[in-house]
Amino acid sequence: MSPDGLALIGPLGISALAAAEWHVDSVGGLTLGADPVSYAIAYASALTGKPIRAFTVRKEAKAHGTGRLIEGPFREGDRVAVVEDVITTGGSALRAVEAIRAAGGKVAGVLALVDREEGGREALESAGLPVIALARAGEIVSRLAAGDTG
Repeated sequence: MSPDGLALIGPLGISALAAAEWHVDSVGGLTLGADPVSYAIAYASALTGKPIRAFTVRKEAKAHGTGRLIEGPFREGDRVAVVEDVITTGGSALRAVEAIRAAGGKVAGVLALVDREEGGREALESAGLPVIALARAGEIVSRLAAGDTG
């Protein structure tokens, strides 16, 4: 949630989505891990002239208010990238996918900052979801071991 992290992640997310040619209307995922990543992407997209809306998927609907699982400017029919901070088992992304589909969204795939390489990517791909990870845990460990902190 640091300003430097958000300034880095937003444009990287936009670039990854463009490279994948997912052409999404909105991004979001299960709160709380997906929230800052989604918001960073939405903010960065506003600077490109092709805005992408961000939303949050609640873990459970509130008993009061709208009672919705999805909060924010998500719209029925949106083409969506489900966002994750890290993929471990894939369970959080699958819960978000279920809520998005139930609300009439079309899931293009899952965009994660880090794939922890613990089977989550495979679980998502076996559910028919393309996955983009900006980094893999093994890459991060290798770079740190080599003394690369940049």
